[in-house]
Amino acid sequence: MSETKKLADFAANLSFDDIPKDVVERIKFLVMDTVGISIRAMHDAESTPALLSASQAMGYLGGQSRVMGSSATYTPPAAAMINGTLAHSLDFDDTHAAGSLHTSAPIIPAAFAAAEMTGASGSDVITAIAAGFEVQIRLSLALNPTEHYKRGYHPSATCGTFGAAAAAGSIFKLDSENMESAFGIAECQTSGSMRFLADGAWTKRFQVGYAGHNGLIAACLAREGFKGPIGSVEGKDGFLQSYAPNPDLGKAAQNLGKVWETMNIAVKPYPSCRYSHAAMGALAEVRSKHQITHEEVKSVEVGLPHTGWRIIGETDDVKRRPVGAVDGQFSMPFCGAVVLRQGTMGWDDYAKHLNDASTLELAGKFTTVTDAWAESEYPANMAGIVRVKTERGNFEEKVSVPKGEPSNFMTSIEAREKFDDLVSPYLQKNQLDELVDVLLTLDKEKSIIAMLDLTRSQDSTLRMAGED
Repeated sequence: MSETKKLADFAANLSFDDIPKDVVERIKFLVMDTVGISIRAMHDAESTPALLSASQAMGYLGGQSRVMGSSATYTPPAAAMINGTLAHSLDFDDTHAAGSLHTSAPIIPAAFAAAEMTGASGSDVITAIAAGFEVQIRLSLALNPTEHYKRGYHPSATCGTFGAAAAAGSIFKLDSENMESAFGIAECQTSGSMRFLADGAWTKRFQVGYAGHNGLIAACLAREGFKGPIGSVEGKDGFLQSYAPNPDLGKAAQNLGKVWETMNIAVKPYPSCRYSHAAMGALAEVRSKHQITHEEVKSVEVGLPHTGWRIIGETDDVKRRPVGAVDGQFSMPFCGAVVLRQGTMGWDDYAKHLNDASTLELAGKFTTVTDAWAESEYPANMAGIVRVKTERGNFEEKVSVPKGEPSNFMTSIEAREKFDDLVSPYLQKNQLDELVDVLLTLDKEKSIIAMLDLTRSQDSTLRMAGED
């Protein structure tokens, strides 16, 4: 049996009862995290007004599907695209270390849109998300994400298209043959470029949302009998051969239903590239342990795995002076400087620190390097080591497993604090509490409509461009 067929069989035949209880609970946790990020991005991300205005201009308004945090409704593909873009707009969304990708942003929105099209239950949505996660992650592992990145591709978007197709196809109850066809249709739409790093463009967030859009379209076409090529994962001119020089085909469908890669998904404590988090945690520890003030810092060296260094460290002279939020999210010197100044970092710190002279002066003291120890930890861990020179002496700290990884996971209290911090400016307390209750019992809901309605602010003044 081909790898494509194995993946299709898994996604088509997975039932809620097949999913271990801990995986179900983890998915509900990840859905809550994604919803909180998306609500904040609807109101706060600088790219959202243009995204909504363009959606209106293209006639996407007035459909049956809800967008998180919005009073408007959109066509299902547009809702998948917008929700997926919102989920990734703050770079605060979950990650899978070995796959080096963001998991929820392309997949959960595709499942939501398909669920609204069909009236699917909460347990159906959880099943669909599980199918999408397991497909997406394995494809990234098979590609070898480092080599995929070197070719300029963004695995969250490329592999996310397949995951979104699996999730939507699960909701649509595709059989194995049609699921394989959906994967073939998804493969022909797969895209995602790392070029955004050159100038802080907004395409990273959009291409992840568009993966959800494309996956939904692929599954819907397959549902209606549209034929996609079989063998799209391993075949000649297929996904693995086209997108990486040395794919490991054996990983593409390995241990499906036995090993749940969903349990290896991490959540973020900071709204920045995941490769920065271990070093940010190490800097917070150095700051707290030695009572370091930013004024006494003479220099900081941050050691990262090479793949991480290429994304958030290359080159220091550019990374030390980020222009906008996207630049900041992918700047180890900037994120490190914020943590050294105040001990932590939240979404509001971009507006606070991007033009702060003291923060930028401190960022100018950072050097980012490829470190042998951090490289030895990768890809199992996105590790980081920091060496801080001060007027009082030199201090070193390293973190192998950053906060939020499965072995160092967020507590329920920490997760709720993150959610409240993101959402409380836009939802009243009673509505926020009700939304959390619904999210944490999603498997009991007959429909997801009530949950999506609760993401809408009751304050009518909070309307975004494109919704007039």
